[in-house]
Amino acid sequence: MSGYRIGIDIGGTFTDIVFMAESGNVLTKKISSSVDNYAQAIVDGLANVFETHGLSGADVIEVLHGTTVASNAILEHKGAKTGLIATKGFRDILEIRNLRVPKLYDLHWEKPPALVERYLRLTVDERINTAGKVQTQLDLSEAEAAVERLLAEGVEVICVALINSFANPAHEKAIKEIVKNKAPDIPVCISFDVLPEIKEYERTSTTVINAYLLPIVSKYLVTLDNELTRANIQSPLLLMQSNGGLITAEAASQLPCNIVESGPAGGVVGGQAFGSKIGLKNIITFDMGGTTAKTSLIEDGKYTRSLEFQVGGGILTGSRLMTGAGYLLKVPAIDLAEVGAGGGSIIWIDAGGSLRIGPHSAGAEPGPVCYDMGGTKPTVTDASVVLGYLNPAHLVGGELAIDAEKSRAVLQEKIADPLGLDVAHAAFGAHRIAISNMIRAIRAVSSERGRDPRDYAMVPFGGNGPLFATGMASELQMKRIIVPPSPGLFSSFGLLYADVEHHFSRTVQQVIRDMNPKQLTDVWRELEEMARAQLEIDGFSDSRMRFTRAANLHYKGQIFELNVAAPDGEFDMAKITELEEAFGAEHERTYGHRAGPKEPVEIVNAQLVGLGLPDRPRVPERVIAKIRVLEKALEPRQAYFGPDTGWLKTPVLTRARLSTPVHGPVIVEEYDATCLIPPGARAKLDDYGNIIIDL
Repeated sequence: MSGYRIGIDIGGTFTDIVFMAESGNVLTKKISSSVDNYAQAIVDGLANVFETHGLSGADVIEVLHGTTVASNAILEHKGAKTGLIATKGFRDILEIRNLRVPKLYDLHWEKPPALVERYLRLTVDERINTAGKVQTQLDLSEAEAAVERLLAEGVEVICVALINSFANPAHEKAIKEIVKNKAPDIPVCISFDVLPEIKEYERTSTTVINAYLLPIVSKYLVTLDNELTRANIQSPLLLMQSNGGLITAEAASQLPCNIVESGPAGGVVGGQAFGSKIGLKNIITFDMGGTTAKTSLIEDGKYTRSLEFQVGGGILTGSRLMTGAGYLLKVPAIDLAEVGAGGGSIIWIDAGGSLRIGPHSAGAEPGPVCYDMGGTKPTVTDASVVLGYLNPAHLVGGELAIDAEKSRAVLQEKIADPLGLDVAHAAFGAHRIAISNMIRAIRAVSSERGRDPRDYAMVPFGGNGPLFATGMASELQMKRIIVPPSPGLFSSFGLLYADVEHHFSRTVQQVIRDMNPKQLTDVWRELEEMARAQLEIDGFSDSRMRFTRAANLHYKGQIFELNVAAPDGEFDMAKITELEEAFGAEHERTYGHRAGPKEPVEIVNAQLVGLGLPDRPRVPERVIAKIRVLEKALEPRQAYFGPDTGWLKTPVLTRARLSTPVHGPVIVEEYDATCLIPPGARAKLDDYGNIIIDL
């Protein structure tokens, strides 16, 4: 029997597990997330698959993991007690931030509290200029005193972020040595190791978050590794990064800032691979689970990456180009927009009598009222049950029994009666509001970035994605929806397509046309050597390494940069002109205009990605999933499609039945998700088992 690669994605409600053999055979398991101990759901799910299919840990050759441990620690303020040492005068940089706010004219908005309390933020009198020259020498005795004070306060980790250390890290490294000598067991991280780039707040914030997460993530990964060992799994454990690449558990333990958006990234990577297989280059991915909904853009066959992102601020109601709501991380990340709208999102009425959805969620425990696990507040899932979209008796292929009457009763009591509405009308209103909330996310990655969503196909996944996709696509005038096989486990599938990936950067900050081309060649050559050394540690030979270049550029005088691909090989003036032109084209596409040819373009950061390529295809050409067949034939049921259409007797089909094209209304019921095909839509199955919906 061939070995299995395993993809594991932990969501707020469910933990999804996919086994994929070298032969293409696929096994799946969906289990409720264990919120108090995320590793427990993984262990239980693996044990269930082992027992059901006669496997053991010895059959596993690789474990790939997307996790919300890091993001949850930030959102719940459950990170480590962290101490910060900064340059004199920069003690309050975490509070001053960059003076950007998420909502204009909102006088009541409050910035999130700093992750390091003020009494744990100390300074030292030192100064290095932007050229890396020491202007004020670090006083080692003062640095020792600062370290000793933090240790006396009982900090669990110390981080150091000094002004302009990206140009010369000597002072940061000196303080790191002091910490190691005085407290060898206390983790310490310096900004030069985390983010050797210009911009003081961004570098400090990223370093603080990395330190804040370090003990939490390390402990989790050690616990998980021990549990996998007990299950006789000796294979490598790799973590999905926010940027869509994999890293070893050891690397993730040192730089946990890179796995904050680990979970959502897997689905986008899967979407890119999925589009490549079927020849679809322009895609909007839509991932809706039990807690949140996330969307991203795949353009010309490549997913888009952001230069920075924020955690804990939610989606912005204005332009996504203006941020400032959450905790900032300046690390490469797949460009995602997220809203607090999932199956578990709570439906409520505000003080003004308006119907609202989320952002609070019933989560995995107690979950929606229909789960009959103690939930008392109506959720989006309860509304879907009342509308007839979801099976009224069970979910997850019969593994999760539900009580439809409890959904109806709670919606009647908490929503319909107070608003003076019929319960179906109230449930449909909640459904439409959820759609409206999630459309904001799609616009954030499309129209607010200069892209027209009508030029893209939608690929929905997650447990609830296919249920809401048609409603969203219709509002956005998108014409085609493609629902992949096993959509509820798609993020786990995405993990199986990812490559090992390391990102490196250096600040340059010069007008590019005034530079000696050799200087640019040398910068990228240095980054390539760093990437090569790391990939060698990971076990990759030269033939299995690939390097791609990028650059952050802006017009001189601008604050924010755009990221564009940079040419390979030795630089000359022609390649400098090529890089300038690429920036101008991206500026015009993003902002609607570009400056004249004489406007100087400044390169801020040079970047390089080192890829570790497998010695064989990560995923077989033909994937064979074991379809779970329901014991009873699927009976038609009444479904509500709004006051204009009312209740319609709606066929309930399996995916296989769509080999013959059908016209809506139709409900496609599967083990891991339910797909809604509304009246007027047409659906069929393609050669790859995808559901193609045309509106």
